[in-house]
Amino acid sequence: MEERLQKFLSASGVCSRRKAEELILSGRVAVNGWTVAALGVKVNDSDKVTVDNKPVSAVKQMYVMLHKPEGYITSVQDQFNRPTVMDLIKQYHTRLYPVGRLDYDTSGLLLMTNDGELAQTLTHPGRQVEKVYIARIKGVPAPDELARFRAGLNIEDYVTAPAGIHIVKTFADNVSVKISIHEGRSRQVRKMCEAIGHPVIFLKRVATGKLYLGDLPRGASRELTPDEVRYLKSL
Repeated sequence: MEERLQKFLSASGVCSRRKAEELILSGRVAVNGWTVAALGVKVNDSDKVTVDNKPVSAVKQMYVMLHKPEGYITSVQDQFNRPTVMDLIKQYHTRLYPVGRLDYDTSGLLLMTNDGELAQTLTHPGRQVEKVYIARIKGVPAPDELARFRAGLNIEDYVTAPAGIHIVKTFADNVSVKISIHEGRSRQVRKMCEAIGHPVIFLKRVATGKLYLGDLPRGASRELTPDEVRYLKSL
């Protein structure tokens, strides 16, 4: 079956489809020994594709859910040699990339894949995929503070979209809350909690859309089910 060259490169884990288009237009991609410098070329399983003279072969697309612990960087590598999420998925023997990010000191659900096109789609700002967190925050928010959180907060140079928050359990001097947002800016949940005067003590992402972390142990991972993959692609 034929498919566009940029889609083949993305499905092979080389890069996103947009980056593949840049590679093609810059003349770094060849098919059967001929340099391709224009979009629209299609390839099939019998074609030999190279990028910078290195062969590219089709690979199985893989979709993995990781329970990221605190203390790991959501990156392929870290300049300070801190542990990265890549250290937790070596058993898959293929190059997987994080879909979005989780902060160094935040745990929970992180998707990993070699499907560059899907990763780019899911992280696009316009997708509005809901992310759900359980947080322990200092103090007990007053009703007006919760209302401000839900309505949207002015943080640094932007105003957050409407979000969900409700108290799950109250302790002596702090509470556990369930938070849902549709954005994915850097440290957004922590900044929102600080903005209402209740800094985060502990933060864990428990769901992305209809995918739930469930009882997956910290540091463990699993491949998504066919139904879960179909759900992600439907987004």
